[in-house]
Amino acid sequence: MPPNSSAANAPLPALPSDHRELVLKVIPMPADCNANGDIFGGWVMAQVDLAGAVLPARYVRGRMATVAVNQFVFKQPVRVGDILSFYSHVTRIGRTSITVMVEVFAERFSAQGQYVKVTEASLTYVAIDREGRPRPIPDEARAEWKAPD
Repeated sequence: MPPNSSAANAPLPALPSDHRELVLKVIPMPADCNANGDIFGGWVMAQVDLAGAVLPARYVRGRMATVAVNQFVFKQPVRVGDILSFYSHVTRIGRTSITVMVEVFAERFSAQGQYVKVTEASLTYVAIDREGRPRPIPDEARAEWKAPD
């Protein structure tokens, strides 16, 4: 786009700055592409699962497992060379489980500084013991969490 175009002067979408935390940054590579030249949705899902586990790990204080993908929305394609930023926040803590919202923003390789929300997902993780059975999240860890406004 020419530098003098109105789109070049438009405000850039802002990245989250509220209660969400940047938990992962990654650049997809050509090996992660499907036949259309876009990044595999399954690759994006795997990265979201990794990013989603970061915050629950602070509360669970031990083993945990992904037990549900409650929602997963692909809003825009992800391209080779995009710089992906994964933001996460805890939406719920139960006795044995934690639900997390993950939002993924792409900084396009061809337009540094411009961000596009490409994916959002809600996942639930459960604390597990050595035998893989659900176990309670420590009370002091649950007490540390404050529900988002």
